[in-house]
Amino acid sequence: MSLTDILSPSDIAAALRDCQAPDSFSPKKFFQISGMSKKSSSQIKEIFRILDNDQSGFIEEDELKYFLQRFECGARVLTTSETKTFLSAADHDGDGKIGAE
Repeated sequence: MSLTDILSPSDIAAALRDCQAPDSFSPKKFFQISGMSKKSSSQIKEIFRILDNDQSGFIEEDELKYFLQRFECGARVLTTSETKTFLSAADHDGDGKIGAE
């Protein structure tokens, strides 16, 4: 399964366009524009599984840096600041990684 089986390619493209400039990425806005915020919990878990590059059950900082590239190969890498902000917003237990829950 791929992300475009769950999310609209045009919504993904719009979300990527919105955050092209360095330090312009907002997870909340990206999730809204891409349509992820409207998906069921099972669909979100499937998206998470696709984004979890090493299939560890977690998305670590190294994987998060390349988050946008999982949606489109040519997308930019998140800046260090964006990566740390994204991680801190989603890492609810402070273990340095994001779980599917």
